[in-house]
Amino acid sequence: MPPSPTLPPPQRLSVVIPARDEQDALPHTLRSLHSILSGAGIEHEIIVVNDGSQDNTASVLDSLITEIPQLRPVSNPGPHGFGRAITFGFGHVKGDAVVIMMADESDDAQDVVGYWKLLCEGHECVFGSRFIKGGQVVDYPKVKLVLNRIINKFISLIFNLRLNDTTNAFKAYRTTVLEGCKPYLAPHFNLTVELPLKAIVRGYSWTVMPISWRNRRFGTAKLKLREMGSRYLFIILYCWLEKYFSRGDYRRKLDERW
Repeated sequence: MPPSPTLPPPQRLSVVIPARDEQDALPHTLRSLHSILSGAGIEHEIIVVNDGSQDNTASVLDSLITEIPQLRPVSNPGPHGFGRAITFGFGHVKGDAVVIMMADESDDAQDVVGYWKLLCEGHECVFGSRFIKGGQVVDYPKVKLVLNRIINKFISLIFNLRLNDTTNAFKAYRTTVLEGCKPYLAPHFNLTVELPLKAIVRGYSWTVMPISWRNRRFGTAKLKLREMGSRYLFIILYCWLEKYFSRGDYRRKLDERW
């Protein structure tokens, strides 16, 4: 969908990062992100949601505040879960655009600048893909890679989408889109498909750009494929039903007259 020429560029970027037991990865992730955004002249805030960490994540974040003034750590009191942490972070956003980013340094902070530029051109959503020309993956576990491609192919087929990386969490939205996608149903990693699919089904403009991904160097992965299969399927089917059977009741309204 083409960008809207009537939308003004966003003024401030909020980066929301869910974190659970990420004491080792966070310092480099946050320093790199802040340095790149500052170098690009992007006014920003970095909201890290401590989602019930059992390690020293909280103290690491506290120690980084003086070094990174734009850092705003918050703690999700529970219930916990990847999706719950992100939506909790949304409640603390002060910017008019949001990028969701992982704490483990798997996402390239340079791509955040690319997201910002496309949002400023008038797009309401920018979806990154690791599997188009210019995209890159480094050290992706083979089993996860195969399952990823199967799930994304299934999504693209049933929604008739030219988007092949829907399940990737690393995406950008104007805050008006996030408001328009409420209520959120997914408490776990299935939020990564609920957000883009709802945005598309509800009629917000979007575009795709290539991004890079590398496997984490610190800590352990939080995504448990065995636990997530039915949860992903539930959200995918929910959004599919909304697309084809809701008669447009949830689509964004460009004209609010009855």
